[in-house]
Amino acid sequence: MTAARSPVLRRVVAGLVAAAVLVPLALLWQTSRAPGSFSVTEAGAFERGSGPRVTTLEGHAGHGGSPASATSVDALVAPTGPADVALTLTARAERVELAPGVTVDAYTVNGTTPGPTLRAVQGDLVEVTLVNESVPDGATLHWHGIDVPNAADGVAGVTQDAVPVGGSHTYRFVAVDAGTYWYHSHQISHEQVRKGLLGAVVVSPSRGTTPAGGPEVADLLEGAVDVPALVHRYGARRTVQGATGDLPVEVPPGTAARVRVINTDNGVLPVWVSGAPFRLVAVDGTDVHDPPEVRDRAVVVPAGGRADLLVVAPADGSAARVELGGASAVIVGPDGATSSATRRPTATLDLLTYGTPAPLGLDPGAADRSFDYVIGRAPGFLDGKPGMHWTVNGHTYPDVPMFEVAQGDVVRMRIDNRSGAPHPMHLHGHHVVVLSRDGVAASGSPWWTDSLEVADGEVYDVAFLADNPGIWMDHCHNLPHATEGLVAHLMYTGVTTPYLLGHATGNVPE
Repeated sequence: MTAARSPVLRRVVAGLVAAAVLVPLALLWQTSRAPGSFSVTEAGAFERGSGPRVTTLEGHAGHGGSPASATSVDALVAPTGPADVALTLTARAERVELAPGVTVDAYTVNGTTPGPTLRAVQGDLVEVTLVNESVPDGATLHWHGIDVPNAADGVAGVTQDAVPVGGSHTYRFVAVDAGTYWYHSHQISHEQVRKGLLGAVVVSPSRGTTPAGGPEVADLLEGAVDVPALVHRYGARRTVQGATGDLPVEVPPGTAARVRVINTDNGVLPVWVSGAPFRLVAVDGTDVHDPPEVRDRAVVVPAGGRADLLVVAPADGSAARVELGGASAVIVGPDGATSSATRRPTATLDLLTYGTPAPLGLDPGAADRSFDYVIGRAPGFLDGKPGMHWTVNGHTYPDVPMFEVAQGDVVRMRIDNRSGAPHPMHLHGHHVVVLSRDGVAASGSPWWTDSLEVADGEVYDVAFLADNPGIWMDHCHNLPHATEGLVAHLMYTGVTTPYLLGHATGNVPE
C-alpha cells in the first residue's frame, strides 16, 4: 500500500515544488506589467532627498494629489505676443536617398533628414508648428538642451499628447541662451530619432554679448564661418548634415570656423582636429571660460551632446580636418583644399580641468536638497518581459524615482553608475554643473552640461538651480536603454499633468 501511494505522493510533492516556483514568478510577471494608461506622477518611488528644505514639502498633495493651487504643465508657457521666428515643420514617413543608389526608410522634416536648421538670436520668441503628415505612431518635438517652458518640452504623455497623423501642435519658447542645440521626436524616440526625425538648432548671441572665451576668442568668433555639423547614422552609414562622406567648408586662410558638432546617435562620438590646433569654445550650448588651444587631443561628445570647436584655417592655404569619429570629417580651408584622414589621438581632453574657473551663480555647498541617482542592473521582469533590466535606485520602470524639488532650490545630485555599461544622462529643462568625478573636484572652467557621459563605475556629483517649474525627464540618451527602463523624472512641488502614458493612450515617449 505504501509502495502504491509513493508515485502519487511524488507527484503531489513535485506539484507543490513547481507551484512554489511558478506562482511567485507568475505574480512577478503580473505585477511587472505596465498599466495600459497611467500618470507619471503616480507611477513610481517618491523621493524628496535630504537637505534643509525637505520639510517645506510636508503636507503637499504628493503623488496623485490635485490641490486647488496645483499648476498644470499646460500653464507653464512662453510669453504671449508675436513671434520673432515662426515656422512650420512637417513630419513624414518616406524613402530618402543618402547617396546615389542608397535609399533608406526614414522620417523627414520638411522633406529632408535632418530637417532644416532652426536659427534664432538670443532673446527671440520662437514659434514652431509641428504638422504630422504621415508618421504612423504620432510624433512630437523635444528641444534638446534648450531650457524651454515645460509645456513646450515635447514629451508624449508628460507635457502633451503625441500628434496623430493629420494633427498639429504649436511650440513657443524664448531662446534665452545662445548655443548649439537640436530638436527630435520624443514619441517612440528610440525608433523615430534613429530614422531621422530631427534637426539642428543654432541660437546666435545677441549683439554686444561678450563670449566667455576672452578677447582673443571673441575676435576669432567675430568673423568666424558658422558650421552646423549634425552627425547621424542611418544603419551603418554615418552622415554629416544628411550627407555621407566629408563636408567641405570654404574658409579663407587665417579665418576661423566654428564647427558645431551635434551627436544624435546612441554612443559617444570622438572628435579631433588635424592640420591645425583648436579650442573647445562651448559644451552643450554653454561657453567654456578661457579655453586654451589644444593639439593631439580628442573630444568625447556623448549621445545627445554638442561640442563647438573653433578652428583657424591654416595660413599656408592647406586644410584643417575636423574628424567626426574617423568615418567622416569637416574640411576647413580654401575651396578645393584637401586633407587625409588621421587616427584618433591617444589622449582625450578632460573637461574637469580644461579652461579656468569662473563664478557658478549658485552655491553647491549650501544645497537645499540632495539626491542619489544610482544606476544598476538586475534580473527580473519589465512589462512582463524577463531578463536583466536597468534599475534606478534599485527600482525598475515604471516604479522609478520621482525626484521632487521646490522652485528656487539649489539641488545636488550624485550619479553613481553600477550597471556594467556607460550611460549618457540627460536632464530635461536644466543644465547641471559638474562638481566632481570619482571624488576629484572640477578645477577648470565651469562644466555645464545637459548630456553627461557616465562610464561604468564612475560617480559624478553635479548641481543645478531649480528655476524652471515642471515635470521633467531625467534619462539615459542611449535611447534603447531608455526604452528598456532607464528613465526617472524631476517634479516641482505643486505641478501636475493631465496627460497619461501607456500603450492604451498612444503616448510612448521612449
